[in-house]
Amino acid sequence: MNIGITCYPTYGGSGAIATELGQALARSGHKIHFISYSIPFRLQEYNQNISFHDVEVMPYPLFKYPPYTLALAAKMAAVAEEAKLDVLHVHYAVPHATCAFLARHMLKSRDIKIITTLHGTDITLVGSDKSFYQITKFSIEESDGITAVSESLRQDTLSLFGIENEIRVIPNFVDTNRFKRKEAHCDLKNIVQEDEKVLLHVSNLRPVKRVTDVIRMYVKVKPKIKSKLLIVGEGPDRVPAQELAAELGLRDSVVFLGQQEGIDDILSCADLYLLPSEQESFGLSALEAMSCEVPVVGTNVGGVPELIQHGKNGFITEVGDVDKMAEHAISVLSDDAYRSQIGIKARQRVLDSFGEDRVVPQYEAYYEEVLNR
Repeated sequence: MNIGITCYPTYGGSGAIATELGQALARSGHKIHFISYSIPFRLQEYNQNISFHDVEVMPYPLFKYPPYTLALAAKMAAVAEEAKLDVLHVHYAVPHATCAFLARHMLKSRDIKIITTLHGTDITLVGSDKSFYQITKFSIEESDGITAVSESLRQDTLSLFGIENEIRVIPNFVDTNRFKRKEAHCDLKNIVQEDEKVLLHVSNLRPVKRVTDVIRMYVKVKPKIKSKLLIVGEGPDRVPAQELAAELGLRDSVVFLGQQEGIDDILSCADLYLLPSEQESFGLSALEAMSCEVPVVGTNVGGVPELIQHGKNGFITEVGDVDKMAEHAISVLSDDAYRSQIGIKARQRVLDSFGEDRVVPQYEAYYEEVLNR
């Protein structure tokens, strides 16, 4: 198949999954065309079946803001015509599904199919805004196929928009050959002492990720567990989190690493992963941690309970319950055998249901189904 993929190329779960999917499909022999304003951050491997098409926005004095959506729709149409695309697979309803709809109507001679994958904030944040409600609903309903990354997100979409189209749940996935425990690759000697446990949080540090809850939890763990807390990512809550860490006397124990590329190597150094979000449609970072045999403490929101089985391969707490988070952290970090057992079961959970070899064929089958309707 010839498949066009559009996603946000910056750091985030939707861009990561879209890129990993494209690379996996290319390895299977499909022709993949990424269409975006910059190269997706996870697009790191060379494959002759992968092409990238840059969307350039023309500056024009009449426009207060550059018209990216129009440029994207035009580029989608041009690539679809030139590469004879069978499918435009867009990640995020607005604006990407909207642009795909426009592109298809520019291509009156081609019956290209549009598949929209919903990732979460396009529904829960953007789509629920009254000013975007109608265009979001329209863009979803005009898609030939719709997928959601969790059952929770599917239900939210049906409830919020009253969508009558079928929404297929195809979960996020991970390359288990890349994301696995690699002790030899763990190199944090300049940050963590050999006898210190490593607690890890990775996100874009937005308020919804509740990074300050990680700090408040850690101040309860630190006196009982010799450890360091590593925080990876950039975002608006970095400064408040740093200020809180200093206020609580944790300045030397909480290390902000900023944006990092080799997250799989960092995960190989971690003993516990923390996901305190108040909203999480799936929790890709938790999935990657579990694949690296890192126990996860997550919150009872969105698709997280569909991934973590409480007490078996990880732990679920209520949002903001830093006492319970700390309790689970101390329990796991105090017993290496217990921590290892939870980690092994976490990876097995990934291998059974969320490995690339399990999920990518679901997308391939769905493409064929939509094309044959």
